Amino acid sequence: MLAAAVSTGFAAQAQTVGAQAISKPDPKLVVVISVDQFSANLYAQHRGEFTGGLATLSSGIVYPNGYQSHAFTETCPGHSTLLTGKHPNKTGISANDWYDRETGKTVYCLADPTVTPADDPKGRAVSPANMVATTYGDWLKAVSPSSRVFGVSGKDRGAITMSGHHADGQFWYQPGFGFTTWVPQGQTAEQRLKPVAAFNAKLAADLKKHPYTWDYDKASAKRCKALEASYETGGRQWRAALPIPAATSDADKLRDLYASPYTDQATLELAQSLRETYGLGDGPQVDVLTVSLSATDFIGHRYGTRGPEMCDQITRLDERLGVFLKSLDKVKGGVLVVLAADHGGADFVERLAGEGYDSQRVLGKPWIAGLNAQLRKDLDLSWDPLKADGGIDQIYVVGPDGRTPSITDRARVTAAALVLINKDPAVAEAYDSNAILTLAAAPADAFPEELSVAERLRRSAYPGRVGDILVAFKPYRVPATAGTTYVSTHGSPWDYDRRVPILFWWKGASPHERVLPLDTVDIAPTLAGVTHVTPPTDIDGVCRPLAYGSHC
Repeated sequence: MLAAAVSTGFAAQAQTVGAQAISKPDPKLVVVISVDQFSANLYAQHRGEFTGGLATLSSGIVYPNGYQSHAFTETCPGHSTLLTGKHPNKTGISANDWYDRETGKTVYCLADPTVTPADDPKGRAVSPANMVATTYGDWLKAVSPSSRVFGVSGKDRGAITMSGHHADGQFWYQPGFGFTTWVPQGQTAEQRLKPVAAFNAKLAADLKKHPYTWDYDKASAKRCKALEASYETGGRQWRAALPIPAATSDADKLRDLYASPYTDQATLELAQSLRETYGLGDGPQVDVLTVSLSATDFIGHRYGTRGPEMCDQITRLDERLGVFLKSLDKVKGGVLVVLAADHGGADFVERLAGEGYDSQRVLGKPWIAGLNAQLRKDLDLSWDPLKADGGIDQIYVVGPDGRTPSITDRARVTAAALVLINKDPAVAEAYDSNAILTLAAAPADAFPEELSVAERLRRSAYPGRVGDILVAFKPYRVPATAGTTYVSTHGSPWDYDRRVPILFWWKGASPHERVLPLDTVDIAPTLAGVTHVTPPTDIDGVCRPLAYGSHC
């Protein structure tokens, strides 16, 4: 009896293994979705509630412990890792912004003065130029010129960094305009906007006819409404609840629309429109569609991650992803979908503190001002030597003119500042970036959660852009000032900001939970392996076989 049972068990196991080995993805369309600020904690918290697209994707290959393994977990660097196979120290995108010591100005991560925005010639000009790494889409087009690559997002940095240097279209949402893009010299805005012109017209007409109001989704109203509560952040009294009170000014109306589920709804509708208009996945070549969904990040910053607003957002995200995935049934070829995130995020300080957690704010401007005052006194300086416009985790040493200091001034200011900073009870570790840049890189196969803080910083530090002094505040010591539209942030080297879900799904995929960590830099080489594309030799990630028993 026992032998028969064992024999039957081995036979069943062999059949399962065989089925898994047969079920390999063979896509003509690769869809890569990033949910901005979708932490592994947020995924785990709501996973049991999924009934739509997130439930479908969770029935494939699930890495619940994915990692953005670098230190400065912001949107631009995080997105730059997803399809380049490289950490930010090799993509060139070390932060959302950095300080240019030569010009004395703060530089946005994708700033490019040689181009113009399609929606407003005086707006923020961006392009892929600052990203020094290529993406999976670039690798694909190099060997398959007929392949099409499109990127859509609620943010320019989500659309551009994922779709790369040679995309056929990169579009992001601009409230009051629709989806816009960048215009290189020699082309017109009309030419560049042609793929989205009809969609933008329909979007504007629909919004005018049916103005968007954010109230509870019927499917989760009772569950989300139970999270309503009143808070005080930054001296402001407010209530976490839906519907959001109607804005009075046009600027506030646009801001409220941006920080609502509407942004993801419009982005997914455009992704579907581009897929159908251009027949992505219908031809013999492999096509790529990258979709960066920004609403979770906007909502997390404005309302926190565990209130009724985020509860409703995740419900709607699940529903709308379900509609989008259903539309992919029309694709003639196979479809492989990947979902990940650019970073995670913790809830706002006051709600955590009210629950008994040791969470505190570090107010950036007063903190830097205090350091500057002490350094002026200790070193007998006539100027403020520290600059930290983009955030106080990266601090730049400047000369009297606010630009590049002398070698001597840089050395003595940095040394003195590090003594002060490392004595601060809110700080875990702080380093001279020169020491970090000369640090040996952690082995490629090192588990992300086992990296030292210095090794995490090394993966963020790009020469010439990273700050002179790199600061890791202690867990839940949050360098963010609470405002009327901003209560929470991310960007730390700790797991609540680094850990993200990574999901791979295709029709016929055998459900498989893989609990060991996966780095986001492994996504691009894995896609390259599936689609028989050779990645650059200097990438940090490695290919992971998706089907059991298969090889990259």
